[in-house]
Amino acid sequence: MDNENKKSLFVSIVGRPNVGKSSLLNRLVGEKISIVSPKPQTTRNKIVGILTKESTQIVFTDTPGMLKPRNKLGNYMLSESNNYFSSAEAIIHVVEAGQSIHSDDIKFIKKFKKIGTRTILVINKIDTVKQKTDIVKNIKEYSALMDYESIVPVSAATGDGQAELLSEIFELAKPSVFFYDEDDITDQTQRTIVSEIIREKMLYLLNKELPHGLAVFIEKFTFRSDNEVDIQALVQCERDSHKAIIIGKNGAMIKKIGTLARQELQKVMGCKVNLKLWIKVKENWRNSNAVLRDMGYMLEKS
Repeated sequence: MDNENKKSLFVSIVGRPNVGKSSLLNRLVGEKISIVSPKPQTTRNKIVGILTKESTQIVFTDTPGMLKPRNKLGNYMLSESNNYFSSAEAIIHVVEAGQSIHSDDIKFIKKFKKIGTRTILVINKIDTVKQKTDIVKNIKEYSALMDYESIVPVSAATGDGQAELLSEIFELAKPSVFFYDEDDITDQTQRTIVSEIIREKMLYLLNKELPHGLAVFIEKFTFRSDNEVDIQALVQCERDSHKAIIIGKNGAMIKKIGTLARQELQKVMGCKVNLKLWIKVKENWRNSNAVLRDMGYMLEKS
C-alpha cells in the first residue's frame, strides 16, 4: 500500500487498577494479548496491542494502574504508566460505570490537561450497572471536569460500544507510515506471553496478596515439532511459606496451576504443550535490581 495513503495513531490506555484496561485492549485488538484478573497490579509493564484495518494502524499501550509504590517494582510500574501516556498521541481514559469520580481520576485529568493530548473517556462495565441513569450521571460529572474528544460507554466483557469507540479512535489517526507489519497484533515475544499466562493462572487461584510476590521465568522453550513444544518455567516467590502454598497439599495447587496454564497455552499456540513448573525462593526480589533487570524491567539508577 502507498505510504501516502496510510494513517497511524499511538494510543495509551490509562486508568485506575481494575477498571478493565486490559480487557478493553483485548477486545479492541480482537485477541487476548494482555492477561486479566480481578486483582490490582495484574499488568506490570506496558503491553502493546496493534490493530490494522485497511489504511490505518492503531497502536495501543496498556499500562499498569496507578498505585502508591511500595518497592522498586512498584516504582517501575508507576514510571511505565506516566511515561507512556505522556508520550502518546491520544489517550483513552478508562473509568468504571456507576462509580463516583476517584481522586486518582482527578489527578489523571490534571495531567491530561497539562500535556494537551487528545483524550477519549471510556465508561467501562456498563453491563454491570442496573440503573442507566448512573451512566448519564457519570457523563455529566466527567464532562464538567474536562472537555473530552468524546465519551463512549462500553462493556469490554460483552463488546457493547466497541464499534462506536473504534470509530472515534480511527477519526484521530493522522497521515503516517505503519510502524508494525500489518498482521502483527503485539510486540511481545512468545516467552513473554507464556510467562504472563502462567502468572495469570496464579492470580486467579492463589490468595489476594501472594501473587504479587511471584515472578515467572521461562527457562526452556523448545519445539519438538510443529505440533509439540516443551516449556519449563521457574516460579519465583519471596518466602518458604509462599512456596508451600503454591505447591499445595500433595502438590495439588501447582498441578492445578500447570493444568490451567497448559490448556490455555495449547489454545494460544495451536499445538501440544508439555509444561513443567518449579518453585524457587528469592527473598525481597521486588527490590532487587538484578532480578528486575532479568525480568526485562529497565530501572532508573538509584
